[in-house]
Amino acid sequence: DAVLDLVNRQALFRGRWGYRRGNMSAAEYEDLVANEVMPIFAGLCDRVRRGELITPRVAYGYFRCWSEGDTLCVLREDEVLRFGFPRQRAEPHLCIADYFREKKQGEDLVGFFVVTIGAEVAAETARLFAADRYHEYLMLHGFSVEVTDALAEYWHAVMRRELGIAEEEPLSPQGYVTQGYRGARYGFGYPACPNLDDHRLIFQLLHPEAIGVTLSETMQMNPEQSTSAIVVHHPQAKYFAV
Repeated sequence: DAVLDLVNRQALFRGRWGYRRGNMSAAEYEDLVANEVMPIFAGLCDRVRRGELITPRVAYGYFRCWSEGDTLCVLREDEVLRFGFPRQRAEPHLCIADYFREKKQGEDLVGFFVVTIGAEVAAETARLFAADRYHEYLMLHGFSVEVTDALAEYWHAVMRRELGIAEEEPLSPQGYVTQGYRGARYGFGYPACPNLDDHRLIFQLLHPEAIGVTLSETMQMNPEQSTSAIVVHHPQAKYFAV
């Protein structure tokens, strides 16, 4: 229930499922959502609550680190793993490494996680697609993507509590969408954190094979409904594009 409460319904209904208002009046759109969209969503949530479709699992950890220019150096036992991040060309020239201390200032702390909702939902979407049940396939696939992100949001909140920076937490699901909390999580493969080859380093740190997640030759994680992130505790850290 805690994960399902964090599903971004606007992103799911309008973006993944394609139920957009278009030329409808506000009342007509509300009626569509109430009578057609919400029953689909509620039905999938009920299946999840019955133990079907998903098995949430997490691998995560905290590591000592320091920054060197655009690089974050992460200490794993006696080995230093180096994560390089791009820097904005335009002002304010942000880079993820900026949110961590340089070594001369003293070591810092960084978190990483890999979350997955398991392979069951991928098998079910494949079965629906093979059976030409395309509408059900699209509904379930879009749902699984947003539930994966909701699990990442939920676990980020767990890590903020463990880091002791959860003094200002969102009061509603919308607050998570607008980052109404301290720090940020940057997903690998997204603009500020685009290098999927860094998944090799994350696997060295977290060993997510233990929760059933593997890497493909192109550094994509399997099952598909899995995601990774670097967790930054700096109070000024927010999402940004490069």
